[in-house]
Amino acid sequence: MTDPQLADLLAHVREHSPFYRDLYAGLPGDVADLSALPLIDHTAYWGAHGIERSDLLTGPHQDGIVFKTGGTTGAPRVSVYTRDEWRAMARRFADGLPAAGVRAGDRVANLFYAGELYSSFVFTLNAFQEAPVPVVQLPIGGAAPLDFTIETLRDFRATVISAPPTSLCRLARQVAETVGTLPQVRLALFAGEAFYGDQLALMAAAFPNARVRSIGYASVDAGILAGPVADEPDTRVHEVFGTDKVIELLDPESGEPITEEGRPGRVIATDLVRRLMPVIRYPVGDIAEWVDYPRRRFRLLGRSEEGARVGVVTVYLEDLRAMAARADRQGAVGDLQVVLRHREAKDELLLRLAGPARSADFERELVAVLDEARPMFGAEVRKGNIHPLAFEWVGPDGLDINPRTGKLIRLVDQRAN
Repeated sequence: MTDPQLADLLAHVREHSPFYRDLYAGLPGDVADLSALPLIDHTAYWGAHGIERSDLLTGPHQDGIVFKTGGTTGAPRVSVYTRDEWRAMARRFADGLPAAGVRAGDRVANLFYAGELYSSFVFTLNAFQEAPVPVVQLPIGGAAPLDFTIETLRDFRATVISAPPTSLCRLARQVAETVGTLPQVRLALFAGEAFYGDQLALMAAAFPNARVRSIGYASVDAGILAGPVADEPDTRVHEVFGTDKVIELLDPESGEPITEEGRPGRVIATDLVRRLMPVIRYPVGDIAEWVDYPRRRFRLLGRSEEGARVGVVTVYLEDLRAMAARADRQGAVGDLQVVLRHREAKDELLLRLAGPARSADFERELVAVLDEARPMFGAEVRKGNIHPLAFEWVGPDGLDINPRTGKLIRLVDQRAN
C-alpha cells in the first residue's frame, strides 16, 4: 500500500526512533509502500526496548500507561501507550461491541485479570465506558473467589460476562456444581485465546441462554486489530478495524502477500496511528485466512512460530529454547519442537524432544526453570486452567518437518476449533 498516512508515520519513526532508523537505513527516503518494508524481527525489536532505556520509542513516555506483554522475569516485555493512543484504541474497540452482541441496558461483568501490569481488565473497562449503547459495568475481576463472582452475578442480574475462555469455563464448572445454572446471562464475551467445542458444551450447561462471542482481536504489543462480525456463527472470524489498522497475511514459507480466500498466512500488523511505540509490519504470532478480502474479514486458525499461547499464558519460542538449553546440563536434547494441544477443556504445552533416551533430570530441571522464568505458567497450572508441561521423547526423525522444504516446524498447533 502507498498512503500519505503511512508516509508521514515512516518519516516520524525514521527521525525519532533509533531502531527504525537503523532498520530502514537502506531504503529510499521517500518510501511509502508497506510491502517494501522489512518485517519486524521480534528478538531485535524487544532487544531494542527496555524499561530504563529504549531505542525503539520515538520520544519520552511522559503521559499514558504501561503494560507487561510477556517475556521472562529477567527480560520482561512492556508495551507503552500515550493517553491519547489508549483512549482512541478503547473508543475504536468499543465500536465493535454491538456486533459482538452487546445491547442497551446490559449489565456487564468484567472477569478479566487486573493488576501486575495486565491490560485485559483495564482495557475492557475502558472500552465499555466508550460503548455506543448504555451499559452498567460490574468490575469483578479474574482474581475474585468464584463464590463471590457467582453471588455478584446473581445479585446484580448480570446479562453479559467477559473473560478469557479458561476463566469462563472454570466459572461454568463452579456454577454447574453449586447453583446449577445462571439463565439471566445471555452473552459470554471472550478474548485472548480460542474457544473450543468442549468448552462450549461446558458453557451451555451453566449458561443455557448465553451466546459465546469474541469481544474482538487484539494484543498488548500489536494493539487492537479487528472486531467481531455481527451474526457470524464462527467466533474465529473478525473484520479489520478501519483503514488505520492494517492486517497483512503472508505465506509462511515464501513471505508473499496473500489476497485469495482460504489460504493460510502469517498475520502481520501495522498501526498507522500509534507513534510513541510504533508497530509497523509486526508478526502477531497467529495464522489466519481471508474469508472476504474486499471487506477485510479473516478467520483465525492458530498460532504461528513467534510464541506458544497456552490458555492466557504466552511463552515465546526463543525464551523456551533458552530455558531448555539452560536445563540441558547433560546434553540430552538434540533438538526440540513445541506442540500445542487441547484436551479435557484445557490447553497443554508439550515439548517434543529429539534425544537418545528420556532424561528425567532434564524434565525436572526445565519445569523448575520455566516456573522461575515464567511464573504465570505455573500459577495457571495450579489454578487448574491449563495442563502441566508435558514431554515426548522421540528419535532424530520424530520431529515434524515441512514436507516441501525439509525444515523443522518449530511450533505445531494441534488444537482444532
